[in-house]
Amino acid sequence: MTQALSLNARTTALVMIDLQHGIVGRQIAPYSGAQVVAKAKPLADALRAKGGTVVWVHVLLNELLALPADAPGRTPDTPPAPAEASELVPEIGAQAGDVIIAKRQWGAFYGTNLEQQLRRRGIDTIVIGGIATNFGVESTARAAFDLGFKLVFVEDATSGLNEEMHHFSFNKLFPHMGHVRSTQETIAAFA
Repeated sequence: MTQALSLNARTTALVMIDLQHGIVGRQIAPYSGAQVVAKAKPLADALRAKGGTVVWVHVLLNELLALPADAPGRTPDTPPAPAEASELVPEIGAQAGDVIIAKRQWGAFYGTNLEQQLRRRGIDTIVIGGIATNFGVESTARAAFDLGFKLVFVEDATSGLNEEMHHFSFNKLFPHMGHVRSTQETIAAFA
């Protein structure tokens, strides 16, 4: 049985990963990019209304770390992405007071000022979602966990490259790192 969750909005940040033109339109599962965006906006609006912090993370696709791998995301002959591909989609409803973080690798902490932005605001809890579950979201969550942030994973505001990978993280890994909740349950927990 899932325990009741209460989140102090003033010490909570919503961190949404890679809701940008070059990623939202990709083939992902179990939710489409449009479905993830449709969940992200009310999460952001609800937390912002209660005095919480909203963080939008996007990856600079043409600067993304590319190391030798058996299944690389980019190869030397991959054409550069158009500039718009790295821009956040307008449907998320980003506001002037939101924090925007540009990253150059999977995780949102390394090589960015995300931790500093959160610590300066007194944030101790991160509500996390976005695309893709096993890459940007999981990498960011692991770093957050190592840094001592409490975590809430929003299952229906997150999607992966495929359904099996997504469910593995949500069923086998994330419950050991924090709380797994739906968008509706998370919004209800903001106090």
